[in-house]
Amino acid sequence: MVVAELVAGIRRGERRALAKAITLIESSRPEDDRLAVALLEELARSNAGGTGLRVAISGPPGAGKSTLIETLGMQAVAAGLRTAVLTIDPSSRRSGGSILGDKTRMPRLSSHHLAFIRPSAAGSTLGGVARRTRESMVVLDAAGFDLIFVETVGVGQSETEVAGMVDLFVLVLLPNAGDELQGIKRGIMELADLVVVNKADGVFRAAAELTQTQVAAALTLLHHDRAHGWQPAVLLVSAHEERGIDALLTTLRTFHSEMRANGRLEEKRLQQAGGWMWERLFDGLRTRFLADPHMQRLAEAMEPAVRCGKLGAVAAAERMLVAFFDRQERKPC
Repeated sequence: MVVAELVAGIRRGERRALAKAITLIESSRPEDDRLAVALLEELARSNAGGTGLRVAISGPPGAGKSTLIETLGMQAVAAGLRTAVLTIDPSSRRSGGSILGDKTRMPRLSSHHLAFIRPSAAGSTLGGVARRTRESMVVLDAAGFDLIFVETVGVGQSETEVAGMVDLFVLVLLPNAGDELQGIKRGIMELADLVVVNKADGVFRAAAELTQTQVAAALTLLHHDRAHGWQPAVLLVSAHEERGIDALLTTLRTFHSEMRANGRLEEKRLQQAGGWMWERLFDGLRTRFLADPHMQRLAEAMEPAVRCGKLGAVAAAERMLVAFFDRQERKPC
């Protein structure tokens, strides 16, 4: 498909066009990157941007993020809301591979005609997201999805990065989250627009209610100034028993409508665009550096010297930077 055909397919919400566009965007090949840039520019030029709500779902391993998203997604599609899910899978540091198994944990949602699920590998990208999560959300938004969920790798301080990509940041916790809160720390709690205590059922119900009280008290101290007027809530849900999901969906829709009404949604996305610019700039510099054969040979020659202690790491890096920018200046226009 050429760019124009992809754009047309995206605007019609065609699954094949969506899958092909995201594959193109995630590709590290220089020729694919040029096409991806053209695709995003065409979407912007044709005013294909949507008004869907972009939601990050983060939380510690075992919090039930996938089950929660599927249960919530099924309620959303039952209400006629087109729902997309970007699931981010951790990558092996040794092989670089990923299992990409999150889609199999959402069998009902993945087979629904109003839903689209796309698993992606995190690769070397930090923040609990994949290399081109921002761009993938733009494509899904242009396709007219009402809800776009990003299921992050797993909670950690680096996952605060995803808050700068979405409209709403949801932190999912387990009952008895006292030790959990110590691990999560202040940074990620300050960014949470909504906290969901999952698995609030059976013998864990009382513990979940206690956790809700503790987290709500913590949030009153952390969120002392919200310019857009939204006060983070703490909800109890049981994704397994499908309880509290309707209240969660209502909260998401209320947040969306309020943010659009007061102009905060557009303002927030424009602010995020600045961060996106720097992200693309640094990524582009890294790609061009690694694609330069001369720089590859220089790096391969310097690394052994650094590893055996003959050359300092800082000095080696500085030499390569000077050599790279010197080459850029000498290149013909």
